[in-house]
Amino acid sequence: MRSRKFPILVTVSLLWLVLVCTGFAWLVRYEFSPGRAGTAPVSWPEESRIGRATDLPTLLMFAHPRCPCTRASMAELARLTAQCEGRARVVVSFFRPSGTGQDWSVTDLWRSASSLPGVTVEWDEDGIEGRRFHSETSGQVLLYDIRGRLVFEGGITSSRGHEGDNAGRGALVAILNGDAFNSPRTPVFGCSISEPEMAPTAKP
Repeated sequence: MRSRKFPILVTVSLLWLVLVCTGFAWLVRYEFSPGRAGTAPVSWPEESRIGRATDLPTLLMFAHPRCPCTRASMAELARLTAQCEGRARVVVSFFRPSGTGQDWSVTDLWRSASSLPGVTVEWDEDGIEGRRFHSETSGQVLLYDIRGRLVFEGGITSSRGHEGDNAGRGALVAILNGDAFNSPRTPVFGCSISEPEMAPTAKP
């Protein structure tokens, strides 16, 4: 009886191992797969209602209030603003579908952004501003200089939900410090910015 069961156990074990490895590979692939990032306009859109500074660069982050990947982007934004305090006007624009209330939109991400010193938080009703800036993925960051010219676009994490040193934050710190930097575009790791049915990142 034992000899008959042994091949079955081996087969089941191998199938389990294959499933585990497949699932792990999928998770790794997902973690390092950037979201779609449209090409931002090279000049600040005249029709935008987001206030642009004329004496400082203006840094924008477009975000979905329920994107779990954006927690890391918000943490990196906190580090960036601490490193470059007072060197840019910083605005976080949160997507909000029309007809939704506070229970949908006011999440831990919104509270985190609102708590950052010197950061302006705005609602982007139905993603109108996001479309003006061709932003498609939550966590996308754009930096425009005092003349309204695009000098950086991309993300500030190295993968989905991963905090730590990364090319995007490094580029922005260098640019805001006045140092030359030759990589003004980095991948954005996040969820679709205009997905209204996304699960919440935390309780409102």
